[in-house]
Amino acid sequence: MLSASEDGGGLVGVTGRIDSAGLSGMVGALTEAHGVPGAQFTVLHEGELVAVAVGEAEHGSGRPVTPDVAFPVGSIGKTFTAAVVMVLAADGDLGLDDPVGEYVPETAGRPIAAVTPRQLLSHTGGLESGPEGGPSMRGLVERTGLIQPPGGDFSYSNAGFVLLGRLAETVTGMSWFECVESILLRPLGIAPAFVVGPRTARPVATGHAGRARPVTQNITLAEAPAGAIAASASDLVALGRMLVDGGGILSHEDARRMRQPVADAFGLADAWGLGLALFGTWAGHDGTGDGTWCQLRIDPDRGTVAALTCNSSAGAGLWDDVVAELGRRGLPIPSGSLTAVPDVVLPPPDGWSGSFHNGDTEYSISADMVFAVDGEPQAMITFHEGLTFSLRDNQSGQQLYAGRCLVSPETGKIDRIHVNGRLALARR
Repeated sequence: MLSASEDGGGLVGVTGRIDSAGLSGMVGALTEAHGVPGAQFTVLHEGELVAVAVGEAEHGSGRPVTPDVAFPVGSIGKTFTAAVVMVLAADGDLGLDDPVGEYVPETAGRPIAAVTPRQLLSHTGGLESGPEGGPSMRGLVERTGLIQPPGGDFSYSNAGFVLLGRLAETVTGMSWFECVESILLRPLGIAPAFVVGPRTARPVATGHAGRARPVTQNITLAEAPAGAIAASASDLVALGRMLVDGGGILSHEDARRMRQPVADAFGLADAWGLGLALFGTWAGHDGTGDGTWCQLRIDPDRGTVAALTCNSSAGAGLWDDVVAELGRRGLPIPSGSLTAVPDVVLPPPDGWSGSFHNGDTEYSISADMVFAVDGEPQAMITFHEGLTFSLRDNQSGQQLYAGRCLVSPETGKIDRIHVNGRLALARR
């Protein structure tokens, strides 16, 4: 948090106008305090747009973060893909409740063919989180399987959005990159930038592990619809603004439909709509690239939209402190942070230890409270009320309220877990 000497008081005056200098000072001070090389913060409030850019696009380079620098926004790219699919549905090119097997030949004759675009958009399609990437979406779709029948529990899936990107390709005859550029980015006034795929002239910030170590983006071409977009905070606000009123790209009703809750999304958000996370009455999405951390928040009731982009793995703490300061200074925005861990600690429930699988990924919980992924110890587990649990990371020491156990209605025993929104099934 800022010290008293750095505290500029309220950011929103009685007229509703934002103190842009105060906002810039606050974001700059917090960016420096968290050891983040550079960041952007943009907010649209009461019809006023204020954009802040601070720091360096790459540590030690002298290259400043300007408002037009694009950041790898990770999974926020899923919301761009979702909007493209909603436009195609509105144009009659596909039906949200049609089986994808009617459009995507790589799914033919497989259980995945029965999944619908609506289920994919809400992460209720039953797909595994994602097999390893590769050079083609077709190949990834061919390797993707179901972990449960479509229409069941929420399970966050990168592979589901790759399938949506492939769906967009088959119904338009364009590549996903061409679809998102022509249907969404250009109409929104966003200059295209991607971390994999077509090269553009737009400057892109470098991700960092902490402050000083630059890292490269490892996303593959096959995974592009789930996270290949690079954008500025102002670009994200332009997207968010469209998701309030349609922006002449979507109808107002389609934008509203994307924000309506479809599934409980414990471990990620309060609920999930069609391509959007829901945080109380707000919508949005979070995204991490390699060494980047980005957030988008949308208040449809007041038309407020806010976005943060930064180029460090330390961005989670920066975001938490930025929204805390904004709330203290008159502009409350939901963090969506998982750091609010319950005080009540309970003994482990019956049948809690074992091995749980999501596709090829194994999550295991041992009798000595160690949580491991693919055999590698990651965290210590603590149980709370309602079969929920938190995980304390072995390296950072950070504790996140990230999971829960689920009980089979037939046997009354734990047969599934949710970890950061991913469903994994017991294999004993």
